[in-house]
Amino acid sequence: MTQEQVAKEMVWSLSKMIRIETAKTGISVNDLKALIQLYGVKDRTDEFVALAQAAKQPPWWRRYSETAPPTLLELIDYESAASSVSQFETIFVPGILQTEDYASIVLQVLYEESPDDDRVAALVELRTTRQELLTSDNAPKFFFAMDESVIRRIVGSPTIMARQLQHLADVAELPNITIQIVPFTAGLHPGMKGSFEVVQFADSPDEDVVFLEGPRGDFISDDPNETKSYLEVFERITETALPPGDSVDRLRGVAAEMA
Repeated sequence: MTQEQVAKEMVWSLSKMIRIETAKTGISVNDLKALIQLYGVKDRTDEFVALAQAAKQPPWWRRYSETAPPTLLELIDYESAASSVSQFETIFVPGILQTEDYASIVLQVLYEESPDDDRVAALVELRTTRQELLTSDNAPKFFFAMDESVIRRIVGSPTIMARQLQHLADVAELPNITIQIVPFTAGLHPGMKGSFEVVQFADSPDEDVVFLEGPRGDFISDDPNETKSYLEVFERITETALPPGDSVDRLRGVAAEMA
């Protein structure tokens, strides 16, 4: 049925139907039950009503809305519904892969605050909780590429770095996670322009987004041409990177040097 047909049958405005289907607004249980009747799927009423009620519960990351940048929370929202995530980093270990000690040092520098600051503590907690997505049911496939400078730069101390690199090597053993290191010997490569993350959705490829970090703030674009362009860049970056197995060996080797 088209949106126009459904709106007519439900005696709704077309704009209401569009807002519901594009997730611009929620749907009441009564409206949902009427749609279920219209669509002829009454045998799944309990399932859909449970989903509608669960959707009204705020996501876990909502409690960080007073401390975390809105764009970061929006990104986490996208990641939670993604089928795959492709991320390239030039400076820091990707946030979702950071150990608690490493994250604390990075956040202190980024926000110019002391380690005892409540905001730093909350953001560290946010980053570590976010990692649960890596091993959750129906977790997305994650593809990470990092410039070698990321794993060579000392953050905090050699001990903190050694633990961080060991953590990366361990996480890379998960079946849904691929980590590749772009070695210094690769020279200049397409990723020199900066870090980015592309979030893809299996059922809605036209809604893929790209997350960009910059000195003036972070930005999320849902322009299909832009996301496609960054995916092509990511593919070229991984072609210059070490294979996954060699990348893990490099991580463990550098970790041993710093331990």
